[in-house]
Amino acid sequence: MALRCGIVGLPNVGKSTIFNALTTSSVPAENYPFCTIEPYMGIVSLPDPRLKKLKKIFNSEKTTPATVEFTDIAGLVRGANKGEGLGNQFLSQIRHVDAVIQVVRCFENEIVTHVEGNIDPIRDAELIETELLLADMQTLEKSINRLSKLSKKEKRYLKDYNVTKRLQSHCNAGNKARTFEEKEDELSFIRNLFLLTQKPVLYVANVDEDEITHKKRGDQIQSLFDFAKKENNVAIRLCGTLEQEISTLDDNDMVMFLEDYSLLEPGLNKLIRASFRLLDLETYFTGNQKELRAWTIKRGTTAVEAAGEIHTDFEKGFIKAEVTKYDDMIDMGSEKNAMDAGLVQLQGRDYIVQDGDCIYFHFNV
Repeated sequence: MALRCGIVGLPNVGKSTIFNALTTSSVPAENYPFCTIEPYMGIVSLPDPRLKKLKKIFNSEKTTPATVEFTDIAGLVRGANKGEGLGNQFLSQIRHVDAVIQVVRCFENEIVTHVEGNIDPIRDAELIETELLLADMQTLEKSINRLSKLSKKEKRYLKDYNVTKRLQSHCNAGNKARTFEEKEDELSFIRNLFLLTQKPVLYVANVDEDEITHKKRGDQIQSLFDFAKKENNVAIRLCGTLEQEISTLDDNDMVMFLEDYSLLEPGLNKLIRASFRLLDLETYFTGNQKELRAWTIKRGTTAVEAAGEIHTDFEKGFIKAEVTKYDDMIDMGSEKNAMDAGLVQLQGRDYIVQDGDCIYFHFNV
């Protein structure tokens, strides 16, 4: 499955700078609003040190990591739900992503103006959340009007109408769609409404070079982390200008650069992994001499569903799965040693795949 994340934020918060660092591309990042008019997209590999170790074991010619698709979306301003700024473009672009990465400015810079006049991370985060919620309320109102007419003609639409009414009351009270308590048989319908506040959010506190070198977060940054936790979302901090510089360095220079700032790894690695955790995703591996590959699945995926990620034929003709735990594969040093030690388990279609499983699927079509 493909993971799609939309990078959003107010103008001049460092959104495009972070996107540039992620994709080592050159999206305009000048000091004026709306320089990113069309959505820019980039495919980024999930940093996973396990691949390097498994490559040696499988002696694979090719390694294919799991990936994340990032979209840099036009900056949002107050009143976007009414079409202010590039509001209509923003809202249409964000409907197509799985998760929202909201960049929040937490640095002072007299040269780079803040569209709201001063630095206030919580205000900025709430502003965007409010605009998304107002857009959802408009979507629900339109759906109710449509379903009201349909339900008078055909009773089968009455259930959808009632669900939408409940959801509207929930959102009108100031609640996000993701906190709505839906029933199992309502999930598909609600998902197809493409509500913006139903998407999980990763808040990125874009800080300056001084802040990123301190283990203890500053008061404003900590308040953003507390806000994210309260919303059942996630927050990380990174320095966009540093990350963009890091992205241009070779491996040796990067190591020295990180040491100078007492950083263990590029902050973008944390961002990519946090995006996976946000959507409750994990990876399993398949490998042979031709290719070692990481596959992305939702936590709780069964073996037969995981097989379907490779090809529908694997799912249709599923027979069994040979599963070796990653740690066992590394400890044994080869598939043969793992099998001789009885560490390769035969699993059926209902086996719940675990993160890091090395799997060989048997199927017949």
